[in-house]
Amino acid sequence: MDNKLLEILACPICKSPLIYDKQAQELICKADRLAFPVRDDIPVMLEDEARVLSSEDIAQIK
Repeated sequence: MDNKLLEILACPICKSPLIYDKQAQELICKADRLAFPVRDDIPVMLEDEARVLSSEDIAQIK
């Protein structure tokens, strides 16, 4: 994922900054506890496509 793109992307729901999880290929919004998938280097920023994060998932995020 391009770092410049990551700098300008924000959560489509709350506009918070996102954290890129390279291993899981997801963009994470800690505020909304959602993980948006990245498919073929393209972020899918749709709420319906997002995965709800558990408390354990949130605790593992740096």
